[in-house]
Amino acid sequence: MSDRRERVVVIGAGPAGLTAAYQLAKLGRAAFVIERDHVVGGISRTVNYKGYHFDIGGHRFFTKVSAVEQIWKEVLSSEEFLRRRRLSRIYYNQKFFHYPLKPLNALGGLGLVNSCLIVASYLWAKLFPKLPENNFECWVSNRFGWRLYQTFFKTYTEKVWGMPAHTIAAEWAAQRIKGLSLLVALKNALLKSGSSGDGVVKTLIDSFDYPQRGPGMMWERIAELVKQRGSHVTVGTVVDTISWRGNRVEAVRINRDGHSESIGADEFISTMPLRELIQKLDPPAPPEVEAAANSLNYRDFLTVALMLNRADVFPDNWIYIHDPKVSVGRIQNFKNWSPHMVPDQTKTCLGLEYFCFEGDGLWARTDADLIELGARELEAIGLAKRSEVEDGTVVRMPKAYPVYDDTYRDALKVIRTFLGRLENIQVVGRNGMHRYNNQDHSMLTAMLAVENMFGARHDLWEVNADQEYHEETTSREIQAKSQMGTLALTQPQVPASVPLTAHSGLVTAFARMDKLAFAVALGLVAGLVTFTATLFLVIKGGETVGRNMYLLSEFFFGYTVSVTGAMIGFAYSFLWAFLWGWTFAYLRNFILGLMIYRAKRKVELLSFREFVDHF
Repeated sequence: MSDRRERVVVIGAGPAGLTAAYQLAKLGRAAFVIERDHVVGGISRTVNYKGYHFDIGGHRFFTKVSAVEQIWKEVLSSEEFLRRRRLSRIYYNQKFFHYPLKPLNALGGLGLVNSCLIVASYLWAKLFPKLPENNFECWVSNRFGWRLYQTFFKTYTEKVWGMPAHTIAAEWAAQRIKGLSLLVALKNALLKSGSSGDGVVKTLIDSFDYPQRGPGMMWERIAELVKQRGSHVTVGTVVDTISWRGNRVEAVRINRDGHSESIGADEFISTMPLRELIQKLDPPAPPEVEAAANSLNYRDFLTVALMLNRADVFPDNWIYIHDPKVSVGRIQNFKNWSPHMVPDQTKTCLGLEYFCFEGDGLWARTDADLIELGARELEAIGLAKRSEVEDGTVVRMPKAYPVYDDTYRDALKVIRTFLGRLENIQVVGRNGMHRYNNQDHSMLTAMLAVENMFGARHDLWEVNADQEYHEETTSREIQAKSQMGTLALTQPQVPASVPLTAHSGLVTAFARMDKLAFAVALGLVAGLVTFTATLFLVIKGGETVGRNMYLLSEFFFGYTVSVTGAMIGFAYSFLWAFLWGWTFAYLRNFILGLMIYRAKRKVELLSFREFVDHF
């Protein structure tokens, strides 16, 4: 028997949990919200340390769905939102690199020789892609080339996930880097325009809204609003057990400051980590469900916030640190998110983000050790001097990222089947569904869950039904009249594994070559070789400089061994190699297509012959 009865219990006061409570309050139904931490907002909270405000990772306010945007505008006024330009770069070898790629910036940072090798590596990847494409390493190297993958993807990815890149499922890459490749990045940078046509990616988002004092401002305000409308929000409260019987959840037993209480309810919404939800069930879930839950893994996270006695450090909102010599993975410059985040404009607050596992050596270090580590690494990579660091603090965030390993998909199937039998509990949000989604996606799942309480029949697990990456804008979505009807378009998909049949295996083995990509890559290699060789001879000088490579002038009108000739040679070499490469790829695709067709026909004839033989 429960000590207290509520209509709805919401476990977790992050974006998903508070959105559910807010939507319920607007519909006249109070909720009892339980939060383990002592502040609301979850990973989207904002910390206030001596007047310095900082996020647990930066959180942009951008969404394609008007229903989500409407909530933001209801809660915070337009004066409380700032419109910010996005600037986030890769910091590698004490140089900044734009992403998506800008050719001149990359060429200057990597050097001519390394750039040529990167293009050659991309060309090799297009000719001989790694198959099967079932892990992050293969997925990225097939689209960017092995050398660029090692330079810009491998180190950072392994810092984030704490495991070798070849053991990470390709789903994460398909979800977060979808639609981008070396060629696409070059086309975006050179043409400065996107594709036209319905549903085609037009541009990457380069601006976003941001509350004056961080995302926590939003969630603290929502918590106050739901309390004013009759809901209860309790923080510093742990869920000890979740009682269920038959096909219903009956109550949760909570503990706050040593006081235990049982809360019964008609409906439950959970945003707590899916693994913990199953572990807290009373009586325990079936053994196979517990085993599946125990196999789910998480990556933890800590922020070392450093206060520097310097007005400006770098102009970016955040930068990615790809240097393998340091442990820090990303650095936020909160003053560049909003000037209101610092109490003194002559100072700067940097958030050094470290990815770890709860209980490992990094997580277990004292705050003082971590602050010293952060200051030392900041100086090691050349961003600031150790003497400029005046103060610091540390915030730890367990279970920040659900891990997509090689067992999570099967585990989710088992858990989903079990939870599907419990008719009055819904799981929403990033950890609640073990999905690497942003705060607007978490809000959407909560909104749908509330609609289900009032008669809708949304399958929350099917929200990720489209491949569109959530930071791409498409003409189809802009023209959509009912964005709640296109919720699926806002969710990055986790692709399903498709078993290879004889036919699909044949097609995979003889993959179609991208004619344009191959031709551009080949043209760039040929052009850069001619350009580099000519410049080398010009720099070398000497009496015989004009005789070297003289034969090219017979084929390239206007070519000479000079700086101008180097540019002319690049243009001619690129043009002829492009034409040759396109023709080669076209013929290769045609011949392989013919071979596949003949092979399929042969199989079909054999099958027909076997059928006839039965008679």
